[in-house]
Amino acid sequence: MEELGSGATLVAAGTAFWLGVLTSISPCPLASNIAAISYVGKGLAKPRRVLAAGVLYTAGRVLTYALLGWLLAASLASIAGVSNNLQGVMNQLLGPILILAGMFMLELLRFGRGSGTAGGRVAEMAAAWGLGGAVALGALFALSFCPVSAALFFGSLIPLAVSSASPVIMPSLYGVGTGLPVLAFAALFSLGAGALSRSFERITRLELWARRVTGVVFILVGLYYALNYVFEVLP
Repeated sequence: MEELGSGATLVAAGTAFWLGVLTSISPCPLASNIAAISYVGKGLAKPRRVLAAGVLYTAGRVLTYALLGWLLAASLASIAGVSNNLQGVMNQLLGPILILAGMFMLELLRFGRGSGTAGGRVAEMAAAWGLGGAVALGALFALSFCPVSAALFFGSLIPLAVSSASPVIMPSLYGVGTGLPVLAFAALFSLGAGALSRSFERITRLELWARRVTGVVFILVGLYYALNYVFEVLP
């Protein structure tokens, strides 16, 4: 598969990072992120150590997504004939995948949501592990996919990583995006619960509009790919 040009690579990298940010401010992952940094922060008296916990928590997510992306891309590439035909097939699959991902983000399709109680218990256990627990917690929560995050990661990011020949870099950027709000909340954590609560309300409102806009864009781009590569009705 031919590698993307520098301009296309930057666009793909920006897209991967944005998908991570969008994942992080979705209700389920955002609640997990806040719970994690809050519980870890309970055992850390110094603000610098709280910030360090946020960095290590993000590192745990990055490493997990990078490894998972590499494994999935390697599995696809190992299938006979996939390496030679993946570019054409990916263009045909990308349209329906983007449409489905957009429908999930607009909540036109939805699955039942699991309870956040289990995540809270895991975070509470990690509080006793100190800074090392932040890395493990990031890795565990990275694997706790909700419907929206699963649609974004498996339906959008992995095809992007495979088509751009970046099975590690793109998932890593996605992981940075998923942990970016945690770094901000780690700093706000030391300023008091009031600032944390106000910021949470603002990000919750931002998530709704960001998800709606991105969902509409995904559906429109998916329709273009479907009409162009599947039905071949566009010039």
